[in-house]
Amino acid sequence: MKIVVFGASGGTGKKIIEQALSAGHIVTAFVRSPSKLDVQHQNLIAFQGDVMDADAVKKAIAGQDAVISALGPVRPPVPGMMETAAKNIIAGMQAHGLRRLISTTGAGVRDPQDQPKLIDHIMKGLLTLLARDVLADSAANVKLIQSSGLDWTVVRYPRLLDGTHTGKYRVGYVGRDSGSQLSRADGADFVLKELKANQWIGKSPIVSY
Repeated sequence: MKIVVFGASGGTGKKIIEQALSAGHIVTAFVRSPSKLDVQHQNLIAFQGDVMDADAVKKAIAGQDAVISALGPVRPPVPGMMETAAKNIIAGMQAHGLRRLISTTGAGVRDPQDQPKLIDHIMKGLLTLLARDVLADSAANVKLIQSSGLDWTVVRYPRLLDGTHTGKYRVGYVGRDSGSQLSRADGADFVLKELKANQWIGKSPIVSY
């Protein structure tokens, strides 16, 4: 399968690329700075561009079978970056007739099926207090994806760690089915399994230990 990965130079993006290449996929890594992409493989194509540039995003999507977005907020924050990225990715996919999109976000972005515990409410409150604009931008990103008409899955993560790739984790909704952390490698594992299984199309599960 030919896959383009946005946010490819981030911690989770790199794990997605590594595992996708190991699975035999042809991967286009969309990055602002190719020098930050410390992965080399005969099936890896580095595409230099900015997600705020609609034309660059559209060009990177051409000829792909699926899109994975592992984008996250940057430091210093760029106002509206996540929302603009979603607009550009959706437009690029629609222009090329591409339907499958898997996008990642944080557990602070809620879903109607969530049943948050007290600790979940506390964590959401802290996020709102400390990173209100970032959280709002991430929520806007997800809202656009959910209303895109594409075959989308939004994968939500709790606190991500540089842990091992176990392949063992829970998938569900915030509350009874969720824990407070996950390794980036296992986060990537679920994304690639879902790309093949298509069990969560039109849904926003949280993946955690």
